[in-house]
Amino acid sequence: MNAYLDALFSLSGRTALVTGGSSGIGRGIATALAGAGASVVIVARGRDRVEQTARELIDAGGRAAGVVGDLGTRDGIDAVARSACEPFGEPDIVVHSAGINIRPPFGEITQDDWDATMTVNAVAPFLLGQRFAPRMVERGFGRLIHISSQQAHRAFVTSGVYGVSKGAVESLVRSEAEAWGGTGVTSNALVPGFVLTPLNARLREDPDKVAELAARTMIGRNGVPEDFAGAAVFLASPSSGYVTGQHLFIDGGMSVH
Repeated sequence: MNAYLDALFSLSGRTALVTGGSSGIGRGIATALAGAGASVVIVARGRDRVEQTARELIDAGGRAAGVVGDLGTRDGIDAVARSACEPFGEPDIVVHSAGINIRPPFGEITQDDWDATMTVNAVAPFLLGQRFAPRMVERGFGRLIHISSQQAHRAFVTSGVYGVSKGAVESLVRSEAEAWGGTGVTSNALVPGFVLTPLNARLREDPDKVAELAARTMIGRNGVPEDFAGAAVFLASPSSGYVTGQHLFIDGGMSVH
């Protein structure tokens, strides 16, 4: 990387926490941040995938560590917040990619479905941001990056509680941007289209639906985790310091088709 690009986008000396960083979009972002020089802490529930992802980042020349944690309860969220600081210290960048996707027919949604989805998808980002942002303010630099969804903006393929939770995430972005404005801390969201990840395993089993969703884009294909690398590095880097409260669509043009 030349000196000019390094000044814009290098994450050398920064620490990043990526929830859901062992698969899908989170893994793609964790890989990108490590490649840009950040020390990356990967949080997910599955020990094998967490350890494998961290090992692959280290083998590629990066600095990485894994934390096994469950964001499905407030106690679990608190435990993750503590454990995530152990490998490299307080994070400068927090990426909220962990998510669950429970979508029974709307009339069959249970209170447990609602609570589980909202806790992982919306409460965890709120509590982790509340925990880490004040320390970022003290250091004069911080980046909160959320993964939203098209279903925060439009209902399709049984949006259910998932769509509600992502609408909450986008409102959280605006509230965080207001709360931390002028401190060096920003909050933004990446808004995927349909991305071929384990989270969408149910839809991926329907090739006709996959093709239909690809046809709704302008690029002519569905997304892959690597499509988020450049945007994530930008939002995590010094060059995005004047960007906050925004929702950047990484969707092949689906949202404007």
